[in-house]
Amino acid sequence: MKLEITTPERLLVSTDVDAVEIPGKAGYMGILPLHAPLVSELAPGMIEYKHGGASEKLAVSWGYVEVLPQQVSVLAETAEKAEEIDVPRAEAARKRAEERIRAAGNDVDLERAMASLGKAMARLQAAKK
Repeated sequence: MKLEITTPERLLVSTDVDAVEIPGKAGYMGILPLHAPLVSELAPGMIEYKHGGASEKLAVSWGYVEVLPQQVSVLAETAEKAEEIDVPRAEAARKRAEERIRAAGNDVDLERAMASLGKAMARLQAAKK
């Protein structure tokens, strides 16, 4: 099946795949060819896809996925391939988000801090695998 992962800045992936795992709002979804059609919101996490015996990983923040029997289209706010992730920068972002969460109640936007933490954790997870 065809996998396309797009951000507002670029087309990140356009390839044929054997399987893909995507972070949906209700949890990770495993998608194989001939999957039933669906549309879902993405959660911050790691997309992993397999093709020709190889496995590729990338981090996504928020967005949407559309699944058709022979195509998966991901529209992500941000997405980075594992090899593009700056690990020290992602680690610093994780620490900042954790500090903001600990300071919740002191004029901290807790929802925004939690989203930042999720994005940083997804980046670190993709980079380390």
